[in-house]
Amino acid sequence: MSDLAEIWLVAIGSGVAVGLAGLLAGWLLRHRSLRWQLAVVGVVTTLTVLVGVQAISRQMLISDHDRSVVLIVTSAAAVVSLAVALVLATALVRWSQSLREEVRRVGDGGAVVAGRHGPAEFQGLASDLADANRRLAEAREREQRLEDSRRELVSWVSHDLRTPLAGIRAMAEALEDGVAVEPSRYHRQIRGEVDRMVLMVDDLFELSRIHAGQLVVEPQAISLGDLVSEAIAAADPVARARGVQLGGEVPHGLQVDADPAGLSRVLANLIVNGIRHTPADGSVHVIARPVDGGVELAVTDGCGGIADDARDRLFEVGYRGTSSRTPEGSELQDVHTARAGLGLAIVKGIVEAHHGRVAVENVPAAAGCRFRVVLPA
Repeated sequence: MSDLAEIWLVAIGSGVAVGLAGLLAGWLLRHRSLRWQLAVVGVVTTLTVLVGVQAISRQMLISDHDRSVVLIVTSAAAVVSLAVALVLATALVRWSQSLREEVRRVGDGGAVVAGRHGPAEFQGLASDLADANRRLAEAREREQRLEDSRRELVSWVSHDLRTPLAGIRAMAEALEDGVAVEPSRYHRQIRGEVDRMVLMVDDLFELSRIHAGQLVVEPQAISLGDLVSEAIAAADPVARARGVQLGGEVPHGLQVDADPAGLSRVLANLIVNGIRHTPADGSVHVIARPVDGGVELAVTDGCGGIADDARDRLFEVGYRGTSSRTPEGSELQDVHTARAGLGLAIVKGIVEAHHGRVAVENVPAAAGCRFRVVLPA
């Protein structure tokens, strides 16, 4: 066997022996701090060199003095290597503890700032943690807004149901006692209140389906001209009763793939909402036009504009933009305009189920606002 081959065998043998011992030590310390694991790596590295040099020096039959010199040099190198390993291990432990504190702040809802300390992997982890915390904060805020809107909805619907029920009870008692001056008028008013409550219950049922993800959309080719004409014809009696002009404009042959019932309800809700907030002698105008990537439906009214804070909440459940919960119209023809503030929330749910988007903007030229629904082609 050549000298080099013997040196290789001795070096590999000593390295394997020290490595196995190091693996055993690492396994025994597997539940301890990261500092101990890194210290084991440093010790194994230095001991491998130290043991290998000592074994080779004995094979070389060098003098005891020379062997002592080699031992001193390798021992010094081992001490320095171990010290550096411990320093780095301490720094890594400190950086990991910092990340641990950031994780705790995420759980407590505190702010997390992506730092630039530690290795690139730790910096990337801190950045991802900050992004995750930001998304969690946004989710908490949305959940809180949703919970608040649900509480408001329960309060508002309770009020909206209690008022007509009290009126129906009073009129029914008057009819039973025979003190109603015009029984036919009482019957019409009772029928109107019942119709309004039926519409309110229908809205609640539709909204519950949307929130539960059970809204079934069956798209098919729809002629927007026919859809807009039917919606305008259905809402025209209400518009005439309130003195509001109602019109529309649709290019010939314009079509969209959508659920007919769902899109009809979207358009009807937007038109009725516009009529309800437009004063007498005002106008509500519906247009449809092709846009990049889809089709746009727009309903412009004469509501006088919407404040920025109200515009942000307009599509929330139960929000009506007014502190008064009493229906604006008490006549029978107004029953379709007196709702529980669910119409726009239903519009948003149906549009999003079609993978579209809905938005509102003020139109100073028309002294009102425009609701824009964009559906993909």
